[in-house]
Amino acid sequence: MPDGAKASSTGEGHAAFSPTAQELAALVKSYNPSSDSDLIIRAYAYGAAAHDGQKRRSGEPYFTHPIEVAVMLAHQRLDDATIVTALLHDTVEDTQSTHNEVVDLFGEEIANLVNGVTKLTKLQLASKETRQAEDFRKLFVAMSADIRVLLVKLSDRLHNMRTIKHMSPDKQAQKAAETMEIYAPLAGRMGMQGMREELEDLSFKVLNPEARDAILRHFVILRRETDDVIPAIAQDIELELRKAGVKATVTGREKRPYSIWKKLKATDGGSPTANTPDDQIEFHRLSDIYGFRIVTQDERDCYVALGAVHRRWAAVPGRFKDYISQPKSNGYRSIHTTVSGRRARRVEIQIRTQEMHEVAESGVAAHWSYKDGVRLENRFATDPVAWLQGLQDRLTAAENPAEFLEHVKLEMFSDQVFCFTPKGEVVKLPRGATPIDFAYAIHTKLGDSCVGAKADGKRIPLFAQLRNGQSVVIISAPGQTPPITWEDHVVTGKAKAAIRRAAREEKRASQIRLGREFARVAFEKVGKKLTDKALGTAAKRFIGVDREELLRQIGAAEQSADEVVGFLYPERKAAADGKDATPSGVIGLEPGQSVQPATCCRPLPEERIIGITFRGHGVVVHAIDCPRLQEYEDQPERWVDLKWGDGQSLGIFRADLHVIMGNDAGVLGRVCSLIGEHGANIANIELEDRKPDFYTFRFELEVKDLKHILRIQTAIEADSAVSSVRRLRTNTAVAPKP
Repeated sequence: MPDGAKASSTGEGHAAFSPTAQELAALVKSYNPSSDSDLIIRAYAYGAAAHDGQKRRSGEPYFTHPIEVAVMLAHQRLDDATIVTALLHDTVEDTQSTHNEVVDLFGEEIANLVNGVTKLTKLQLASKETRQAEDFRKLFVAMSADIRVLLVKLSDRLHNMRTIKHMSPDKQAQKAAETMEIYAPLAGRMGMQGMREELEDLSFKVLNPEARDAILRHFVILRRETDDVIPAIAQDIELELRKAGVKATVTGREKRPYSIWKKLKATDGGSPTANTPDDQIEFHRLSDIYGFRIVTQDERDCYVALGAVHRRWAAVPGRFKDYISQPKSNGYRSIHTTVSGRRARRVEIQIRTQEMHEVAESGVAAHWSYKDGVRLENRFATDPVAWLQGLQDRLTAAENPAEFLEHVKLEMFSDQVFCFTPKGEVVKLPRGATPIDFAYAIHTKLGDSCVGAKADGKRIPLFAQLRNGQSVVIISAPGQTPPITWEDHVVTGKAKAAIRRAAREEKRASQIRLGREFARVAFEKVGKKLTDKALGTAAKRFIGVDREELLRQIGAAEQSADEVVGFLYPERKAAADGKDATPSGVIGLEPGQSVQPATCCRPLPEERIIGITFRGHGVVVHAIDCPRLQEYEDQPERWVDLKWGDGQSLGIFRADLHVIMGNDAGVLGRVCSLIGEHGANIANIELEDRKPDFYTFRFELEVKDLKHILRIQTAIEADSAVSSVRRLRTNTAVAPKP
């Protein structure tokens, strides 16, 4: 800390300082001698003037917040532009400053960074799902311009969480939930594990204070019972390292309360809740509540240190991970192991080099760190541009914002397993991934055509969870398409997106086939043959799309095939429509009395019928069991006793069928073919419900009489994949005014 720096409190357990402009410039100069101190001092003065008179909820001058955000970033040894952005990050949003003014005074680069942070600040990421998804997409767009925007925002959020007690309870809960769900995992995904842990624990303090306090009380009890075991264990480790000839630094600490809480919830024997009494929080169920870090001089010493630790203490099975040989995508490298240490206490030990440690502490931000006036050359630091591009590539397959949000959360929250291809290449997957995820990770076509899998030479189910180190072989078959139900058994965003895309393509192909059949029937009704040229003309001139899209719309019931034909051949369509008579063969009407069928029940010849008179509309014919007739029970003078004529050609009538069928390939096509084989036309088809194992369709058919529809109903019901068929009475028609 430069001389004269003033101490201030930034929250529980965090001593920070609010330095003067010169002190902040000196702090940056200490790791970056080529820093432009004048730029930092000018930005400090500008920010102080812009925020003059503004107060935080704590009563402190508002500008103390940007200063302490800048200090956090300086401790990460970031460049001048990032430090200045921290000082100015709230000016455009909360003061009279403008973007153009910042450009004029500090340049385009800094102005764009400030603008990016302002955009992130305006996002409400813990809002309703649809808006949250769209805002999260915007967050990634802002990040893509410059990753330093996110570094400033994360430090801004960390300081706000440290001082969150001054906010209202509702605001605290909203900010804590947003931090826990979005910002903490994002910090972790960037490799900034220390920041992630602190953000999680500060959020935990707001969201579940009783549980956190209970854990802290148990730590006090544990220390009283065991003394302070951390220095003793650290000395034990140092002794073993000296025996092995390894020069290293050893540090130890208790895990944060939220980390303990997660382990408690994951440990067999019960999952505590916010209301779990503290005497029921069983610390003996926990492993590794203590964590130790060994930082060596080179990579070889990491493995020598691991051997020394395992010779001295028994390793806990299943708790070893080598992220040096298989680093995480954010550049993280370290060896993790858990051993039974002093007094049988399980402790987690991380082993890495100093270079690896710098990346582990700063993650992607290590790429921007400075040392002795130059950008720090760390061979393990991940290029933020490449990292962000890789992340975006895995997310852009999402068709809509909700899918994008789902993929982002999968990317951020997932731990990893490492499996091998037959050629020995490593495939990184989230924990819980299946062979289907593995296939899609290699190539989308392999995933689409996957029919089986082997792990270590043995056949395994496609839905089995893969384990670290397995060698996986995918069995594929040409022409295979992924069932939509696979989506419930995969965990990677890429696999989910590919399965949904294949389902959409299959649905589109099915609609096109169905649309072509509807169009063929409609063309034949007017004595014309269906041709690609006629369809192309109709598609272009009728609705302005291509031929396939027109067929898809017809098959999806978005367009009527009859209307398309009417557009091309209006005279023939009118003549054909004249043949489709209304119920002209009805007996019981008075001379000159007009008649029309009721659209609520759609009566068919051979059904018992009754008529209801309407002024100006003649007689409306209902089936005798139509529920709408109850509306006219107190108006007997309007009832007309009718019946169908015998042996007459009464024309074409509409009837609706409600069909529930299995979600199997070809079922819909078979049903449509059955309808056509029985001499009926499908006027419309509507998908009413779609579940993983069945579909519900509504068919509007053109039939001759009651016997005709009953024959069709029986034929459809006989199909093994059809579970239910019934004639539908809509009861939704609005009757003419009397």
